[in-house]
Amino acid sequence: MSNHDQPYHPTSDSHHITASVRAPLITGGKTYADVTEDICRQVEGKPTRAWIIAFGISFLVLLYGSVCVFWTWWEGLGVWGLNKTVGWAWDITNFVWWVGIGHAGTLISAILLLFRMKYRTSINRAAEAMTIFAVICAASFILMHAGRPWLAYWCIPFPNAYGSLWVNFNSPLVWDVFAISTYFTVSLVFWYIGLIPDLATIRDRATHRVSRFLYGMFSLGWNGGARTWARYEYVSLILAGISTPLVLSVHTIVSMDFATSVIPGWHTTIFPPYFVAGAIFSGFAMVQNLMLITRVVFKLEDYITFEHIESMNKIITLTGSIVGVAYLTEFFIAWYSGVEYERYAFINRAFGPYWWAYWAMMTCNVISPQLFWSRKIRRSITWTFVLSVIVNIGMWFERFVIIVTSLHRDYLPSSWAMFSPTLFDISDYIFSFGLFFTLFLLFAKFLPVINMFEVKAIIKSSSEKPPKPVYAEKETV
Repeated sequence: MSNHDQPYHPTSDSHHITASVRAPLITGGKTYADVTEDICRQVEGKPTRAWIIAFGISFLVLLYGSVCVFWTWWEGLGVWGLNKTVGWAWDITNFVWWVGIGHAGTLISAILLLFRMKYRTSINRAAEAMTIFAVICAASFILMHAGRPWLAYWCIPFPNAYGSLWVNFNSPLVWDVFAISTYFTVSLVFWYIGLIPDLATIRDRATHRVSRFLYGMFSLGWNGGARTWARYEYVSLILAGISTPLVLSVHTIVSMDFATSVIPGWHTTIFPPYFVAGAIFSGFAMVQNLMLITRVVFKLEDYITFEHIESMNKIITLTGSIVGVAYLTEFFIAWYSGVEYERYAFINRAFGPYWWAYWAMMTCNVISPQLFWSRKIRRSITWTFVLSVIVNIGMWFERFVIIVTSLHRDYLPSSWAMFSPTLFDISDYIFSFGLFFTLFLLFAKFLPVINMFEVKAIIKSSSEKPPKPVYAEKETV
C-alpha cells in the first residue's frame, strides 16, 4: 500500500500538514461543520442588539442626509460653499475619497486571488461588498454635483431627440463615467459569483419557506457538482483577470480629471500612480476598520486572526510609504521645474491659509503608518483600528488639499478666494456615511460576511489542527 493509500488519522501528528514556520490563519481547531455553523449563525439567527442599535443609528443618519440632499437639489448648488474661484471643493473631494475606498475590495479579491494569497479568504467577501457600497456613495456625489439629477442621463452618449446632445469624449469627466460604471459592474458580478456557493448552503439549511425560496432563487440552482465547481473556478479566474487592470485604470482616470488641466499643482504625470497607491492605502485602512468591528460583533476571532490583521497592516505601511515618496517628489519637481507658479502652489499648500490641512495630511498619511514597523503595534487591535481611522482622515485631507489649495489662488490675485464649507456641504458628506453603513449592515445580516467555501479550502493547510474527515463529522457540510 502506497503512502497515498494510507487511511487518514486525525490524531496522528505525522499527518499535520500545517507549516511550522507560518502561523495559522484559522484558529480554534475548526472543522468543516464549525465553519458552516459559525458563519451561518449570523444570517439565520435574529438580529443582535448591537446590530439593531448600529443599524438604527446609520439609518437615522441616512434619513437626515437624504433630507439635506433633497434640499440641495431643491435650492441648487448655491447652498454649498462654492464660489467663482473654488468651483470644486467638498463634493469632488468626497467623490475621489469614496472611489479610493472602493479599491481595496477588488484588489483583495482579484490580485491576491491570482497570487494565491491565503490570507484573503476571510476578508475578501466584506471587502468586495465595501467596494460596491463605496462606489455607490461616490456616484451619489456625481449626481449631487450635476445639480439636476433628473437630467443625469444626458451624460450617457446615446441617440436622442434633443438635437446635438453628445458628450465631449476628450474630457476625463466622461472617462470617469465609463471607468466607474465598468468597475462597479465587474465588482458587482465578481461579488455575486463568489456568493453563489454560500447562498446554496444557506438555502439547504433554511427552515422557513420564504428564506428557502429567496436564497434558492439567488443561488441559481447550484448543486455542488464537479462540473459546477470547475466552471465556477474558470469564471472566477476570468473575472479576476478582468478586474486587475480595472484596479489600476479607474483611479488613474480619476487622477486625469486633474492631471490634464493647466492648474498649477494639478498638471503632473505623477498623479496616476500616486492616486492608485493612495486609493489602495485608504481602501485597506477602511477594510481594517470594518473587519475589526465585524470580528468582535459577530464573534469571528477564529477566522479574522492576528495574521490577517498583520498582513494588511504591512500593505498599509508599503502603500503609505509610496504616498510619502510621492509627496516629496511633488515638492522636488515643483522646485526643479523652475516654474514660479508651480513653486508657489506647493509653498502655498504648506504655509498658506490652508496649512493646517496640509500638515494634517502629512501627519496622518506619512508619519502614522510608520508606527506599523513595530510588530507589537502591527498586531495590536486597538492601534490598528485607531491608525486605520487616522489614515482615512489623512486621505480625505489629501484630496481636499489637492483640490481646494490649487484653486483658491490662481494666476490672478484679484480672483483669490477662500472656501468654507456650509452645513449642506457637511450634511451631504454625512449622508454618504449613512448610506454606506446602512448598506453594509444589511449585507452583514442577510449574507455570509466571510466566504465559507474558501475558508474550508485552506483549513487543512492553515489551521491549528487538521480538520476531521467528512465521514467523522456528525453533520455533512
